[in-house]
Amino acid sequence: MPDLWEQTRQDHLRAAQPLAVRMRPRTLDEFAGQSHFLGEGKLLRRMLQADRLTSVIFYGPPGTGKTTLAELIAAYTKRHFDRANAAAIGVKDVRDILQHARKRLENDGRRTIFFLDEIHRFNRAQQDVLLGDVERGIITLIGATTENPFFAINSPLVSRSQVFQFQPLDEGAITDLINHALQDKDRGYGQQNIQLDDDALAHWATACDGDARRALTALEIAVLSSIPQPPALPGDHTTVDSSPGKAEGYGTESNSSPEPRIHITLSIAEQSIQQKAPVYDGTGDGHYDAASALIKSMRGSDPDAAIYWLAKMLHAGEDPMFIARRIAILASEDVGNADPQAIQIAAAAYDLTHRIGLPECKYALAQAVTYLATAPKSNAATLAIAEAMSDVHHNRTLPIPKSLRDAHYSGAKQLGHGQGYKYAHDSDTGFVDQDYLGIDKTFYHPTDRGYEKTIQKYMQWIDAQRSKPRMTSASNTPAQTASPAVKSPLVGEPNPIVPK
Repeated sequence: MPDLWEQTRQDHLRAAQPLAVRMRPRTLDEFAGQSHFLGEGKLLRRMLQADRLTSVIFYGPPGTGKTTLAELIAAYTKRHFDRANAAAIGVKDVRDILQHARKRLENDGRRTIFFLDEIHRFNRAQQDVLLGDVERGIITLIGATTENPFFAINSPLVSRSQVFQFQPLDEGAITDLINHALQDKDRGYGQQNIQLDDDALAHWATACDGDARRALTALEIAVLSSIPQPPALPGDHTTVDSSPGKAEGYGTESNSSPEPRIHITLSIAEQSIQQKAPVYDGTGDGHYDAASALIKSMRGSDPDAAIYWLAKMLHAGEDPMFIARRIAILASEDVGNADPQAIQIAAAAYDLTHRIGLPECKYALAQAVTYLATAPKSNAATLAIAEAMSDVHHNRTLPIPKSLRDAHYSGAKQLGHGQGYKYAHDSDTGFVDQDYLGIDKTFYHPTDRGYEKTIQKYMQWIDAQRSKPRMTSASNTPAQTASPAVKSPLVGEPNPIVPK
């Protein structure tokens, strides 16, 4: 017997749905964004058109359409659709879903799409339950996650799935979604007289950070919290805006519209959207991606980009000491002796960050970031230690020359330790020709940038004093021989980095 009250219950449930749910697209053509894999001729579109959908993983920030697209795919393919949230079910529930999917396939040949939201919340043992039926094609898994699947999901499951990365929607797509919600008479606010100012619309398109759900929620809050104003008075004419994206009569006042209107201004729009919360996991992808962007911007000598990524990390709640450590590492790794002052700036920023903390330590971090970004760059010291470490690890360990060994104890002389050592300060130039390594090997090749240009010149002079010159210049060309009486080029020479 049909339930006479079922329709009423469904109507009540639909009435409780927020705008973002009501406005979900009903077809693939209505879906906004992700054209890089869903556009005409792109991979996912081709898979659907050929009815060759395999298990997939949707990876991206919130509000970009992962759940919506999974529902659209189920409708498009006419497959049975089961959905669950990994935080709310256990292994027993998953096994039940898999068993029903197997029976469905055996009995009527109908395949099943299993949409598992927040799949990264399953531990590895729980994820392993899915492996067998995914591999045999019993189910088509659509896993959705905000975490990098290559870290958060079992490698065997990832290897059996196609990964699609969702991008935040651009401002144009967000604007279109809001306009559509204002014009839609069945699911949106098309039956209400709403005037949305252009600057309010632009604010939402920017402030939502590509999250469609946040943008539509802001519109809903603005509409529901606004008191309708009286209709326009006779003689109060406003020109209809017919620009692209505007429907006739939308966003305008009209003498023919007797119903009260809702006017959404920039001030209302700003109050209706929550404070921006950057997508940032302090221990996951966001953490490492932002740190990578900061380091690469400083290395690439872009102070504006570097200061922006610093600001994003601080705004998201990143540990300032982590930032200070990364700055200190870069000072040696990427600036090095091209500007010896860089490591002092980094050390001072680290010390001040440790001593005073937030919020004031942001000034020290900002100074260090901009200084390092604008300093000359050299990784010569980095390459030198890497090559030396590799030599120590892979080649025969070199014995320490006897002339360099410790000679302070009474028996050292009998062992020959320290004999033949030449004290450099006994020379007028501060240099004596002496073998310190035991083999002819050059690890450090100073560049011709910043202070290393001066170091390079000095090393060439040093080489000229040796009886057997090495290849020490940046271009690996032998230094020119010179008389031992030649004065060191560093004597009285200023540091080219430090302003006079």
